[in-house]
Amino acid sequence: MSSAAARNDDPAPPPPGGVLWSLSGDVRALLMLPAALTLQVAHPAVGAGVDEHSVFRTDPWGRGERSLSSLQLWVYGGEQAAEEGRRLRRLHRAIQGTDTRGRRYHALSPANYAWVHATGFPVYRHGARYLLRPLTGDQERALYREWLQVGRVLGIHDRDMPRTIEEFWPYYRAMLADEIEKTAVVAELAATDTAVPPPDRGPWVLRLLLRALWPVLLPPLARFRAFLAVGLMPPDAREAIGLEWTDAQERALRRFCAVVRVVVPVLPGRLRYLPRARRARAARRAAGGRGGAVSG
Repeated sequence: MSSAAARNDDPAPPPPGGVLWSLSGDVRALLMLPAALTLQVAHPAVGAGVDEHSVFRTDPWGRGERSLSSLQLWVYGGEQAAEEGRRLRRLHRAIQGTDTRGRRYHALSPANYAWVHATGFPVYRHGARYLLRPLTGDQERALYREWLQVGRVLGIHDRDMPRTIEEFWPYYRAMLADEIEKTAVVAELAATDTAVPPPDRGPWVLRLLLRALWPVLLPPLARFRAFLAVGLMPPDAREAIGLEWTDAQERALRRFCAVVRVVVPVLPGRLRYLPRARRARAARRAAGGRGGAVSG
C-alpha cells in the first residue's frame, strides 16, 4: 500500500472540542499519569515487558518526555496521529518474553496491547472526579467512544476492545479479579525510596542546580509520585493490586486536589495547557470553535 493510500485509510484522532481533547491537554492530566502507568504494569505480561525491555530506570526523564509527546500526538496530532501509532507498533514488535506466571507474552498480543490502552479510561474518569469535576453520564460515554477512537489510531482492532461502556465494566472487573497483580514494577512505582537520576533536560544551569540539590529533592518527589500513583488509581484497582491507602492519605489527597481545582483554572494558558494542546486550542479558537467539552 502506498503512503498516500495509507493516509487516506488512517483513522482520525478524537474530535476537537471533545471530552478527551479537553482532558488530556490540561496540565492536571500529568498528575494522572503515575496511576495510569502503575495500573498498566499490574498486568503480568505488561509488567514483565516493562521490567525487561524499558529504559524507565536508566532514562526516566527521556522515557517520560517521549511518552507524553506520543500521547499528545494521539489526540492533537491530526495526520501525524496514525503515523505515531504505526511507530509505536514497530517499536513494540520485538518485545516478548515470559511473564511472572510462566506464560509467553508479546507486547502486541491483542489482550496485552488492549489492556495497556484500556487502563486510560478508568484513570481519566476517576482522576477527573478529583482534579476537575465528575463527568456526567453523557461525558463518560463520549470519553469512552473517544478512547476507542484513540485505540484505532494505535492499531487496536475493534474486536479486541469492549465496544460500549456497558461492556467495558464487566471486562475491567474480570481483569481486576483474574489477571492483575502487584508486579515488581508496580512495587517499584509505588515505592517511596526509588532511586531516580536527576533531570537531564532543560538549561545547563538548571541541570547543574538540580544535580546539586537532588539528594534533598528526591525523597519528597518520590513520595509525591507514589502518593499520586496510588491515590489517583480507581479504588477497586488499588484494592485488587493490594496497594495500601489509608483514610489519612485520602484526606490529604482530597485537600491537595481541592487546591489544584482552584489554582489551575486561573493559570494563564501557557501554564495550564501542554504545548501541543495549547496550539490546538489556539487554532480551534481562530477557526471559530469553542475551548472544549470539559472545564473546571
